[in-house]
Formats: sequence, C-alpha cells, structure tokens
Amino acid sequence: MRARMALKYAGIATKIYEISLKDKPAHLLQVSPKGTVPVLVLPEGKVIDQSLEIMHWALHQQDQDGWLNADHVLTQALIAENDGSLKQALDKYKYAIRFPEHPAEVYKRQGELFLQKLESLLNISDFLLKDQPVLADIAIFPFVRQFTAVDSVWFESSEYLKLKAWLKRLVSSELFKQVMEKQTQHEFM
Repeated sequence: MRARMALKYAGIATKIYEISLKDKPAHLLQVSPKGTVPVLVLPEGKVIDQSLEIMHWALHQQDQDGWLNADHVLTQALIAENDGSLKQALDKYKYAIRFPEHPAEVYKRQGELFLQKLESLLNISDFLLKDQPVLADIAIFPFVRQFTAVDSVWFESSEYLKLKAWLKRLVSSELFKQVMEKQTQHEFM
C-alpha cells in the first residue's frame, strides 16, 4: 500500500498486477526471485522489490508537497522501528494462532509500545513530523491500520485519541481512496 501511495502521489503511471502469493507467476519469480511483493519493474528493466525503496524512488521523481522534507534521522528511525518491532508484533498479533508461545494480548502490548510513541509525536502536530503528511506518515500508517484492525473495538475505545484522528485523516484522504480503488485485472506477462 505504501509503495502504491508514493507512486500515485508522484504521478507515476503504473500497471498493478494482483498476485496470489500461493500461486506466484513465473514472470514474478523471473524478475524478483525472492517472490515477494511489491515489485516495481522500471522501463529500462531495473527492478525495485522493497516497498520503502519504491517510495524513495518515486519521491525522487516528484515530491510536490515535500514528503522528503522532514527530519531525515527521525524519519529513518521511526520507519525502522515500524518495519522492525511493530511489524513483528503485528504479524504475531494478527496470526496469534501461529505463535502459541504467548497469548495475542502479549503481542498487542508489544505493538502498543510503538503506538504510544506515535501518540506522543501526534500531541505536537497533526502528523508525525510536520503539520502535513510526510514520508514517515505514509510509510508507517498502513501497518498501524492493520494492527488496529485486529481488534477494532479495542482500538476505538482506547485512549489513543491523536492516533485515531491521524489514522482517520490518512484513511479518508483522496490519495488513499484512489489507491484502494479496485484495479482491473491485468494478465501477468
């Protein structure tokens, strides 16, 4: 989602291919042997197969609102924590049955450490680092959205007031709505 949002924001026309990871097309494995998504194949044939790298590439093509104009060190640290500890907690919380070492509540508490950090940042401005969305917001919010959706009743009744408002602003944005529109199915060549 974050790669698609950056590509759309930067005005880069793409063809989106929905991939079933249980039945990976041969062409996907040919261009990216690790077989994960997203994969961006540039016109000259270069392959970018990491969502954050796709975001950076797209923003270096066009960044009209200055998504890259935020504290670089803090941006990197927040995204690294999101992609590390929050993502690990999310995977275990969302699929707790696969991780029986602990109850789901333990994984939720692990993820909440990052949510608390975000709530603190959002006490300063409407978005994580500025008064407008920047790279950190777009790179992080899809994972926060997934995390909070595991138990939406809990989240809606939680005291994360700023985080709820932040998430609502991003989910109701035109950019997000456009990216979430159902894509026409393309044949993977």
